[in-house]
Amino acid sequence: MNNSELSALLKDMSLDEKIEQLIQLHGGFFGEVGTITGPAAEFKMTGDQPYRTGSVLGEAGAKRLRELQDKMTAAQPHHIPALFMADVIHGYKTAFPVPIAIGSSFNTELAEKIAEAAAKECSAAGVHVTFSPMVDVSRDARWGRCMESPGEDPYLNSEMAKAEVKGFQGDDVKKPGRVAACAKHFAAYGAPVAGRDYNVTEISEHTLYEDYLKPYRAAVEAGVKLVMTAFNTIDRKPCTTNKRLLRGILRDDMGFDGVVISDYNAVGETVIHGSSYDKRDAAVKALSAGCDIDMMSDCYLSGLRAAVQSGELDESLIDEAVMRVLKLKNDLGLFENPYKDGSEEAEREIIFSKEIQELGRKAAVETAVLLKNNGVLPLSISQKIAVVGELCDSPMIVGSWSIFADRSRTVTLKKALETLCPECDIKFFPSDNADEASEYAKGCDAVIVCVGENEEHTGESMSKADISLSEAHNRLVEAVSGVNKNVVTLVFGGRPLGIARADSLSAAVLEVWLPGTVGCLGIADILFGRENPSGRLSMSLPYCSGQLPITYAMYKTGRPKPENTGFIRYMSNYMDVPNRPLYSFGQGLGYSEIEYSAVRLDKDVIGRGESARASVTLKNLGERDQLEAVQLYIRDEKSSVVRPTRELKGFKKVLVPAGGEVEVGFIITERELEFYGEDMRLCAEPGDFKVFVTRDSLGENCATLRLEGG
Repeated sequence: MNNSELSALLKDMSLDEKIEQLIQLHGGFFGEVGTITGPAAEFKMTGDQPYRTGSVLGEAGAKRLRELQDKMTAAQPHHIPALFMADVIHGYKTAFPVPIAIGSSFNTELAEKIAEAAAKECSAAGVHVTFSPMVDVSRDARWGRCMESPGEDPYLNSEMAKAEVKGFQGDDVKKPGRVAACAKHFAAYGAPVAGRDYNVTEISEHTLYEDYLKPYRAAVEAGVKLVMTAFNTIDRKPCTTNKRLLRGILRDDMGFDGVVISDYNAVGETVIHGSSYDKRDAAVKALSAGCDIDMMSDCYLSGLRAAVQSGELDESLIDEAVMRVLKLKNDLGLFENPYKDGSEEAEREIIFSKEIQELGRKAAVETAVLLKNNGVLPLSISQKIAVVGELCDSPMIVGSWSIFADRSRTVTLKKALETLCPECDIKFFPSDNADEASEYAKGCDAVIVCVGENEEHTGESMSKADISLSEAHNRLVEAVSGVNKNVVTLVFGGRPLGIARADSLSAAVLEVWLPGTVGCLGIADILFGRENPSGRLSMSLPYCSGQLPITYAMYKTGRPKPENTGFIRYMSNYMDVPNRPLYSFGQGLGYSEIEYSAVRLDKDVIGRGESARASVTLKNLGERDQLEAVQLYIRDEKSSVVRPTRELKGFKKVLVPAGGEVEVGFIITERELEFYGEDMRLCAEPGDFKVFVTRDSLGENCATLRLEGG
């Protein structure tokens, strides 16, 4: 359809029909196709009204959705097809490593390929829209949903957002194998007070703009089709009814012209917040603010008609929202083909394909982060090795939002090692019994200890006051290290954990996150040296919960504690732990040592509109090719407002051949030097900037660049 045809369609629709297009129901409203189930009564829906609604949440499967589409298209007065939306966060049937792990790859090409593979699988199953990417900046490991975020840094999250939008949507979302992406959760959902999910958010305007809005802007610039509102408040107003946020910032400032959808019952929850008087008031406020689709509340259903009839709401606002929904359906090609790519034949051909399984294995290699290694890794097949801990044989390591994944297909670490190393003398003890594990570990050349969290301990609503490694897992590491010095600790989980005790007792520590359906094959490749680890932390690992929230990009204080010193009174520090995390953002090792040359600037001074190039030469001192995540950080030495000690402004993942050298360069323009000034306008103030090109956020390899001009 062209725009004039869409406009004619909209003009011919009744008010009720338009309102129904703005309502999203979950699959529980539809039992066997043709049957309306219990939830419809709760929403006071009658007859075939559920089948006339605009979109369905959380359903997948080509046969099921084709039948449901037929029923809904037939019931709809103008035969408008329904949208099928689902949470395909890091894979559909094939689960890839969780997003915090994908962020740790520091590889946007990999992130794009993962999103593309997920789109191929779920589109074959009839899904039109995925509620991904989740781009929220997350700096508090107590928050369970940090597993869904690329990490703590606005720049990294922005680059991952652009890559994933491109991976899901391609250059034309109508094409086969593509789905519409939905950036979430707008805005600053990753900063709830005390790390408690669904809690309010209390941040300054500078913090909002500098640290939290940038990834959403990047997603919008990449052409994302939908944006989802967040449960939290901004400036003490729920995001879903926050007109300044949705119309002022998202639409007017960022230029977003796609569909805004609420999170689950978020419109209705504004009544519980106390900021809406009742459901009708909530509906009026949400639609007026710019929220187009009401996901799983009956506020729009019960309130919009009466509000229009009373003159409280202008029907033109409903028309705007409906037109955006119709345009999305048109962009997906649903008016010509309401099933899009959904077919049982395509499901058989694409889902769990060899190509996608290989990508899952590769992804685990690039997302695992080697934090410590005294030389015990890589292991040798000639060694006698013990593998202990319940997590070594748990299928629950794919991620809590892998709602469509088949856990029976999970390749556990035990299965991976048995498959890849059949000739190796490996004994497995899949239990967290410390005493028995230590007995098992005696006489071995090395011991792999699997600790951390399974997928049921992280994710939505899974907030924790204490993110320390469990006492049982600390005891497991302590017991095994007491009888064997070559302890390789594998840390599973969807959040940074406090592993200080285990770290001090381990010869090597490998953060493997929740690696997905076949990810343990990649972990086994790393352990035995078939692959070289290259992941870097996308979120800092704290010493303890008391440091949270924490980030490498801490703001300057008037009483900074000197580095590498203990407690100093009347300085900004703790009495019992360092200021820095145990492992900081960007840290990670490989099996080869990479030597960095001093930073070179092609010019020390630039004026307005000019640029400089910062470069280093990398030299591989080892005998293995190494993927190296080279990171560019910049620090503004003096400015009109307090700035961070450093900020990530670029990264490149490059292959440095064994014994070889590679030059890596970054172009620095005014944009890399900009920040929000006193008047909340973007500016780059004249002065000196430290330019760091390093392997992590702690590196001091830098040069000074000066910006001149008024």
